[in-house]
Amino acid sequence: MMGLWKYSILIFLGGCSYGVVSTFVKLAYQDGFIVSEVTGSQYFCGAVMLWMVAAFVSKIALTARQWMLLLISGMPMGLTGIFYNQSLGYINASLAIILLLQFIWISLGLRYVLDKNIPSRKNVIAIGVILSGSVLASDVLNSGISFSWIGILWGLSAALSFAVFIYVSGRSSIPVHPIYKSAIMTSGAAILVFVLMPPAFLFNGVPEKGLIRYGIFTGLFGSVIPPILFNIGMPKVRSLGNILSASELPMAVLMSTLVLRETVHFSQWVGILFILIGIIYPNLEKKRPSSVYLVQEKS
Repeated sequence: MMGLWKYSILIFLGGCSYGVVSTFVKLAYQDGFIVSEVTGSQYFCGAVMLWMVAAFVSKIALTARQWMLLLISGMPMGLTGIFYNQSLGYINASLAIILLLQFIWISLGLRYVLDKNIPSRKNVIAIGVILSGSVLASDVLNSGISFSWIGILWGLSAALSFAVFIYVSGRSSIPVHPIYKSAIMTSGAAILVFVLMPPAFLFNGVPEKGLIRYGIFTGLFGSVIPPILFNIGMPKVRSLGNILSASELPMAVLMSTLVLRETVHFSQWVGILFILIGIIYPNLEKKRPSSVYLVQEKS
């Protein structure tokens, strides 16, 4: 059985994967593609890739109710993509990222309200450190902010929907292979995106102009890898998953440096260090016998 720390690494990597997406979204926008095309192609390609992989994993017969529950469980993931991309149309990326990271404390709030789970002192301290680091890492102090109530509402909506997605990922008890489960959930996200943003790009020849390339990259890093890793790790780490997912911002900054050749100020590196400290801190617990971990996992 994997140790708890190994599940934590999976969630950390899932957050890093999400951080890669913003770079390809920026590149797609630079090439002239619009929100509905970028978002729709991401979830369409993600669902297709997941079903291709799911064809080779073990499956169980699911009831209609179980199918519906998994489809609905994936819809907050689709809403996150829509809300976040919409926010970028009104506010700059620095403020949008800070707003998205509010999912950390919103997630703990959901667990408190729905599960009566009181956050630990370590988690509260870690959240404070991470949010402080996010202000520095996003470079909002150097670049300034473009203030818009509509943009802020879109950004906070993205944070809320992402918090719901993480909560659902940690609570689903349907005994199905993580890849098969992720395929169904991502299909639910794609269905919702297509209802809200009709997929005209599938029929107007846009994919042949380069959209398919961005759809594959954003789909892989935003709709394939994270759901699989979260479905494996979230049920084990529970509330720690909210904090570990904050790895998204450091990876976004790193990708902007390597791919977009954007300048990263010293304060941003300090902010990234703060975020990593906030992620590591709650995991620095004294070693306990494996039996204790088993009891925690069953609780």
